[in-house]
Amino acid sequence: MKNILIVEDDPSIIELVDIHLADINCHTTKANRGYDGLKLAANNQYDLIILDIMLPDIDGVEICKQLRTQKNYTPILMLTARSEEIDKIIGLETGADDYLTKPFSIREFIARVKAILRRTEIDHGAKQINVSLTYGGLSIDPDKRKVTLAGIKVDLTPKEFDLLYLFMSNPGKSYSRDSLLKQVWGYEFSGYEHTVNSHINRLRAKIELDLAAPKYILTTWGVGYRFTDI
Repeated sequence: MKNILIVEDDPSIIELVDIHLADINCHTTKANRGYDGLKLAANNQYDLIILDIMLPDIDGVEICKQLRTQKNYTPILMLTARSEEIDKIIGLETGADDYLTKPFSIREFIARVKAILRRTEIDHGAKQINVSLTYGGLSIDPDKRKVTLAGIKVDLTPKEFDLLYLFMSNPGKSYSRDSLLKQVWGYEFSGYEHTVNSHINRLRAKIELDLAAPKYILTTWGVGYRFTDI
């Protein structure tokens, strides 16, 4: 059974989410105020945190930032009812793993939850075979979740890290946006290619010296993206 923390102030959403998570064998802990959720997340082990952005005392973005600052890497699925927040969430500057915009379908919500939980299990199972990788001054350590460029630490969000590790593990291999959605996010939904593009752009901004002529993450025209093998 998976343990999931729900931080949400809308009773109807809490009830709906709780019922459907129980159907997939998940135990939930619920908090309707941000600081209560932050305290629970900091002091307990959860497999996933479902976190609303708009909370009455402290917003979900700040909660996410604080948890990541504390080196708490519990997967976080953000919920937002405000369309103007979408770019912020897609960019995942907060360190969240995924997002959904309200109103959302329960089918898609459950698919996202399953994908995150499945991806976490895969990551844990592969931990023993993960190896550190280095190319042209760029280094990645999967066990420490650490990236350095020319010896200087680069702060990446969880999905940016996962993207980079996938690319560096397979230099020269081209990935379509759909393939990256499936392998890094763990789900298959059409219409979410912009999520991949946004993450690639933000990752490039952090590791490329010249965005007009990237050295590491290259575009394969008509296909998607690849890590250089030259």
